[in-house]
Order: sequence, then C-alpha cells, then structure tokens
Amino acid sequence: MTRHSDVKPFLEVLAGRRQSVPPIWMMRQAGRYLPEYRDVRAKAGGFLDLCFTPELAAEVTLQPIRRFGFDAAVIFSDILVLPYALGRAVRFEVGEGPRLDPLDTPKKINALSPHADFEKLEPVYEALRRVRRELDPHIALIGFCGAPWTVATYMVAGQGTPDQAPARLMAYQHPESFAKIIDTIVENSITHLVAQLKAGANVLQIFDTWAGVLSPRQFQRWSVEPTRRIVEGVRKKVHGAKIIGFPRGAGALLAGYVEATGVDAVSIDWAADPAMVRERVQSKVAVQGNLDPLALIAGGAALDQAVDDVLANYAEGRLIFNLGHGIQPETPIAHVEQMLKRVRNYGKLAL
Repeated sequence: MTRHSDVKPFLEVLAGRRQSVPPIWMMRQAGRYLPEYRDVRAKAGGFLDLCFTPELAAEVTLQPIRRFGFDAAVIFSDILVLPYALGRAVRFEVGEGPRLDPLDTPKKINALSPHADFEKLEPVYEALRRVRRELDPHIALIGFCGAPWTVATYMVAGQGTPDQAPARLMAYQHPESFAKIIDTIVENSITHLVAQLKAGANVLQIFDTWAGVLSPRQFQRWSVEPTRRIVEGVRKKVHGAKIIGFPRGAGALLAGYVEATGVDAVSIDWAADPAMVRERVQSKVAVQGNLDPLALIAGGAALDQAVDDVLANYAEGRLIFNLGHGIQPETPIAHVEQMLKRVRNYGKLAL
C-alpha cells in the first residue's frame, strides 16, 4: 500500500488527477539567483565541470528544494551535453553562452558520429542517483534533454543566434544533411533519457526552446516529428514513461503538437492564448507554466496579478505551476517566496 508521504503531487497531475494545490517548480531553479549556487559554481571552475562532477551537480540540484520546498527537482545539467558526448567540442564562454565547432556544411555533417559515447555522460546519471537517494519521497525528480531542433540549431551555428537563421537556412538548402543531424540527436536522446529514468528520474522534459522560429511546415517536420519519435522510443524501453514537452513559442500549433507527440503534459510560455490552451490542450493533457520571468523580477502587485492570472486561467484543470521560461539570474529570492506563498494560499482557499 502506498503511504501518503510517498505520493508525489507532481506525478499525480501527470497521471490525470488535478491537485487543489498546484504542484510548483521553476525551470532553471538551480542557478545563479541563489548565493549558495554561486558558491558551488566558483568551487567547480567551468560550467561543464559543474555538470560533470556528480557531488556538486547533485548539491546544486538539491539547493532550491531545501530553500523553497518545490514539488520537483530538475537535475542540474545542460542540453548540450549530448553534442559533447557525440564528440563535438563544447565550451561555455562567461557572459556569452555556449560555443561549439559549427556543423555549417554538408561535408562537416557527414563526418558527425552517429553514436554518442555515453561514458562521458555517466556523471549525469550518477548525479541523478545521488539526488534520488536524498530527495523526500513526495518530491519528483526530472530528467531532460534538448529537442532535436533546438540542439541542432546550436550544432549548426556553433552558438545561439537571435532567430537561429543558420540552422533554418541549412534545413531549407540541405534538408537531407540537416535530417542526419536530427536523426542522430533523436536516437541518442532516447538512450540518454532512458538512462536518466533508470538512474532515478520520475519524469522527463524535452526542451524545444527555439520551436517558435519555425514556419508551420518546418515546425511539423523538425519539431513535432522528431519529438514524437523520442517519446515513442523512450516508451518502447520504459513503458508508461511520463514526458513533458516544451515547444516554446508554438502558439496556435500547440494543440497539434500535443496530439502528434503523445506527451503527458506541455509547458507553455506566457504569450500562450488561455482560451485556446484550456479548450484544445488542457482538455487532453496537463499544462505547465506560464508565469513571465520578468513578472517574477518585478515583484509586488505586478507579480501578485501575474500569479493570479495563471491560476485563474488554468488552476481549475490539471496545472503544474511554473514559469514560461527559465528564471533570470537577477531575480530576488524574496519574489520567489512571494510567488510560492500566493500559489499555495490559492490551493488552501480552493479546498
């Protein structure tokens, strides 16, 4: 018999059971807005050193749980660990973000290794095992990967760009070569996600941060279809695996994404149309989101109103309260506390 303390509200929502107190976590909740994170980061040295040192990655994963009591912990890692395991040079420049050796010609793409060296990612799985041992039983643990389209945008350009034009152009001009990158990421992402589940993750999230720059036809080909293949591939190996999709900026294409991919929940950004989401998306799956991270920085009455809007729009259905994207480094801790209090008070009033 399951003890009450072992029930994870986060997973209850994914299983189809609305919670009167919406479970809450934040994308990038382990990060630079926390002084304890900055201390560990300084000790680790480089960003990838932090990702690949299990005891430190586990520590920063647990820090926001200890401080705020979120309903889920998300493993501290990065979507670009997969290109690293595929043999690509990956580095993080302070203040500039990730840098990779670009796959900007079909010739370079043809030289891409089809198989990742997953020994390089063993520290990620060890960090998951450490976190799972330390987490309270009622708190869920989230593993993740980048969606193939978003990971490919960085691999082609060698860095982030304002509208990811290099990858979009490559996909138009050399679709067969671009498809090789996508196919490689799909197959290796399945292996990576399954390994995270086996290491202790309860649920997975697929981050498609750059989905919103694609035309509807390209969105179907490069975002929806590869994500569907990952979901299907993971569930062939782990029956019933719970998976959240996040096609940021999908807008009106969101309902089709949910139907085609088979995800259990979808994360929405702050620009999503509430009526459309309620009628065409939340009626089928749980939704996660969608507080504007800038409202969290603003605090005060503006934050209260923004939190109330999310709850008014979605809390009558299955909701996981989150941000519409990752928390910003300059976010005051007091504002996170303000948000948490307001969400949890809503739940009490709704009882």
